[in-house]
Amino acid sequence: MNLLRFITAGSVDDGKSTLIGRLLYDSHAIFEDQLQAMRRASRFSDSDTPDLAILTDGLKAEREQGITIDVAYKYFSTPRRKFIIADAPGHVQYTRNMVTGASNCDLAIILIDARNGVAEQTRRHTYLTSLLGIKHLVVAVNKMDMIGYDEEAFYRIAAAFKKFANDLNFKTIHFIPVSALHGENIVQESVHFAWYQGPALLPYLETINTEDDETAGSARFPVQWVIRPQSDDLHDYRGYAGNVMSGKLRVGDLVGVFPGGQTSRIERIEMFGKELTEAEAPNSIVLHLEDDIDVSRGDIIAPLSAAPIVSQELKARICWMDDEKNLVPGGKYLLQHHGKKVRCIVREILDKIQIDTLQLVDAQNITLNDIATIGIKTASPLALDLYAQNRNNGAFILIDEQTCRTVAAGMVLEVGV
Repeated sequence: MNLLRFITAGSVDDGKSTLIGRLLYDSHAIFEDQLQAMRRASRFSDSDTPDLAILTDGLKAEREQGITIDVAYKYFSTPRRKFIIADAPGHVQYTRNMVTGASNCDLAIILIDARNGVAEQTRRHTYLTSLLGIKHLVVAVNKMDMIGYDEEAFYRIAAAFKKFANDLNFKTIHFIPVSALHGENIVQESVHFAWYQGPALLPYLETINTEDDETAGSARFPVQWVIRPQSDDLHDYRGYAGNVMSGKLRVGDLVGVFPGGQTSRIERIEMFGKELTEAEAPNSIVLHLEDDIDVSRGDIIAPLSAAPIVSQELKARICWMDDEKNLVPGGKYLLQHHGKKVRCIVREILDKIQIDTLQLVDAQNITLNDIATIGIKTASPLALDLYAQNRNNGAFILIDEQTCRTVAAGMVLEVGV
């Protein structure tokens, strides 16, 4: 439970950057140069309150417009936990930025302006969060100071949110009333929320357990590097370096190397020069197999009893990220899945999500920030899982072969279709 990666999302001007700035400021996790920049910016505002959003809005255009455009990553720690924060933009036209920021997060904080309640962008970001496989949600009802810390308004917003979010497969949804601008209920509990019985935001983030999400699934070990020193001291050394991205591996496990299907047993597990009897996500390890078989970068080592699906055909949901070319049926790309790149063709566009209504509609081509369902055929087999079952092994990107630009982020919905 040492590291928590989370993203903030919500409607424009709900206070996402201010909330993160408050977390950093009140937990003493900012540097002196950041403090000076914040103080300089605050001189030009009409309020004596420090401009905390400047701690995350680093682009000049963001500061001029007062909005978040790019995803800002911030790192801080408390005595109880380490955190990586992704501050995502709220505008519809920056959907691709939010998808990128949320792809590796364990938890999402959805901010709601207490004056406006559940808005269209609130529903959109919550849906996207669910779509990306984030299982834990905190709903921070912000700007409670502007409605007099009204208890009934808070619970009315919570009820409206639950009404549409209960079917989105979140493991936990926790509601917290806050005022990010004034630091109420962010790091410490506030006297203004005597009617609220739960913890403040930071204490809640320090204690929520998300580790089970990584270790519960079937073991998957994508090979990042084959280690063959070929020195006199290590003449017969053959190790496979990588990161256990889900589940747990043990010495003696019967495993397969996919997509090829060769089998062996785990002989040794090394981590930082020490031998282990088992390793679990997210450990970075070197794996040794009993048999001298062909293993290459990009292969997946997994238990034979819970093998991935090997196929050249898949149905996937993608977020299109290219602002120069649209996606059309017949488009050819490189599909990158962990360390493996294969050529592929988009056989068909099945539908796309109408982002305003969250309804599925027909589409002939896909443009920037569209979220669509497509059919793909690859030139060689891949070892995949469904994104809903194994988030890490069910994700991929599409790359334009000519420009080498990443044009889409994808999530596997079905395999072998």
